[in-house]
Amino acid sequence: MEIYQLLILQIVAHFISDFTFQPERMAHEKNNLGFKSKLLKWHILITFITAWLFSLQINFVFGAFAIAILHWIEDGIKKYIKGNDTLGRYSFFIDQTIHLTIIVSVVILYSKYFELNPIFTMTLNVKSLLIIGCYIFSAKPSNIMIKETFTAFKIQTNSSGNDDLPNAGKLIGIIERFLVLTFVILNQFEAVGFLIAAKSILRFKDDNTIKTEYVLIGTMLSFGIAIALGILINSIN
Repeated sequence: MEIYQLLILQIVAHFISDFTFQPERMAHEKNNLGFKSKLLKWHILITFITAWLFSLQINFVFGAFAIAILHWIEDGIKKYIKGNDTLGRYSFFIDQTIHLTIIVSVVILYSKYFELNPIFTMTLNVKSLLIIGCYIFSAKPSNIMIKETFTAFKIQTNSSGNDDLPNAGKLIGIIERFLVLTFVILNQFEAVGFLIAAKSILRFKDDNTIKTEYVLIGTMLSFGIAIALGILINSIN
């Protein structure tokens, strides 16, 4: 196993534990109660288990423990960041930057003091692991990132009283990112342009300017994330 394989596996584990396996109720309680949250301990347990399992190494129990403890400290103090008038809007990005920095640091330190010896032969190369990680990030993590971007820039819209299906936008966003990411990996940029045009036509008849601009920003962010991930994957031989 190479250090880059371990690093990608740990980032994937983070996406799964901090997004996929974290319901909204748990995230809301942690953000508001910090160390007093009863759900925080369960989130940290999930963080530890996923980090250890995705390492594919027995000895990484020490690395997983370090990641979990530092994650606990960061999540515990996050409520103070959110409560700050200046930093509150950017708390998500600050929080994720710290988490990812911790993961990178732990992986580097682990590789210095322990041999990278997985319990079975790693058959997936760096690019294959990166593709898996990018598809996982294109799902729930990207939805939350787009939502937090709106918060950071104070972009709001009154969605009450409309005929939109509940959570339909989230599902549409995930599907479109999966499609765009697949098209970019296959170097089918014409298909990406067609997808953008098709979605624009569907929204053309909407005479609600505020809502249209809100959806347009979300669409551009969604497409931008998928295209950037696709370019990242294609940059690796």
